[in-house]
Amino acid sequence: MTDWRGFSAAEQGRAIGEGRLCPLELTETYLDAIAAEPLCERIYARFTRTRALDEAMAARSRARSGLRRGPLDGVPVSWKDLFDTAGIGTESGTALLKGRIPSQDAQVLQAMTQAGAICLGKTHMTELAFSGLGLNPVTATPPCINDPEAVPGGSSSGAAASVTFGLAALAIGSDTGGSVRIPAAWNDLVGLKTTSGRLSLAGVVPLAPRFDTVGPLARSVEDCALALAAMEHRPAPDLRGASLAGRRFLVLDGAAFTDIRPAPAQGFEEAVDRLAKAGARIERASLDMIAPTLEMAGIIYTPECYAQWREVIEAQPETMFAPILDRFRSGRDHKAADYLAAWARLETYRAAYLAQTAGFDAVLVPTAPNMPPNAARLTTDLSYFTTENLLTLRNTRMANMLGLCALTLPTGRPSVGISLMAPPMREEFLLRLGAAAEAVLAG
Repeated sequence: MTDWRGFSAAEQGRAIGEGRLCPLELTETYLDAIAAEPLCERIYARFTRTRALDEAMAARSRARSGLRRGPLDGVPVSWKDLFDTAGIGTESGTALLKGRIPSQDAQVLQAMTQAGAICLGKTHMTELAFSGLGLNPVTATPPCINDPEAVPGGSSSGAAASVTFGLAALAIGSDTGGSVRIPAAWNDLVGLKTTSGRLSLAGVVPLAPRFDTVGPLARSVEDCALALAAMEHRPAPDLRGASLAGRRFLVLDGAAFTDIRPAPAQGFEEAVDRLAKAGARIERASLDMIAPTLEMAGIIYTPECYAQWREVIEAQPETMFAPILDRFRSGRDHKAADYLAAWARLETYRAAYLAQTAGFDAVLVPTAPNMPPNAARLTTDLSYFTTENLLTLRNTRMANMLGLCALTLPTGRPSVGISLMAPPMREEFLLRLGAAAEAVLAG
């Protein structure tokens, strides 16, 4: 009997459409696997079993009648625990929101449900989504597929684990500074960071609303394309015939490679070499605005995050993991004039970046310059937590700060990803490039 949990969401959807796979049986397979998995309590915060079975039965009826709603109709999906689910707790990985039960689904969840996707449950995450490591002593720290002693990356940590451990076909997470791309890279998945403002944040627990984005973590670029299309009620981009021949890529030298560890450096260079052999034109350069853009991250991110959560945090600060609390509080003393001046400079840097990269199809960087750190050491060594977290998010934060869309792909080396960055609202083009690169890197 075929174990469909090893197949992509797109492959499952095609099998349902062809009558080779029953949505109800598929959903039951995932629910049984979740129940049998010893690590499931570290991956899922809570399950939506009744909802999943009801949705699967409806999907089965549509499939039998030839009335499927789209390519993901009947495919089981997990949701990061910051997407509201009607009548089911949504606590964003923190005791501060314990017992919070929304009255309706987040808008993107509504859209996916209308497209026929099955909601399996809510996955664990970093507390309030404010770290790229995936460590959460307050609720749970999900496992990393390549190292049982390491963190999985965050903040969409359980989202990545749910897919890579075969407990969901597809996961939906969020990305404010790298929270889709880091766990995707460290768990050998594809992750899409969408452009800020492209997908609705209605019903999504916020961190920094001017940077928060919704994005999928999946086994393939095609899955990410289908998820994006379903969440915004659009047709999926056509990825057929995508090629790297003649495509022009810029490897962003400079800050992206500072303090990079040997394995990510080697894996990235091997991937770039394979892209070049497939016909891509590779150039290298450093850009003057990158370093100052990254230096401004603290004054731009942290005041917004603290302003969003100040009253809730200061009512119960003792419930929080100390490094996360400290990170929020680092935003409380910045002056409004400095914050606004930083935003003005950032807009100038964004324009300069787009002008200087206009001749390239995409910009390439290592997704993370480090490997997944040891969870036990992160828990006890707070200075190590701080330095590793900042290093982890440095390269991914570039796309958030510069307002770009970005896609991380596995390189073939465990827990090493390569990222392609493209101008805002160019996701369809980026996904075609990603599909072509994926075929080369997987070969």
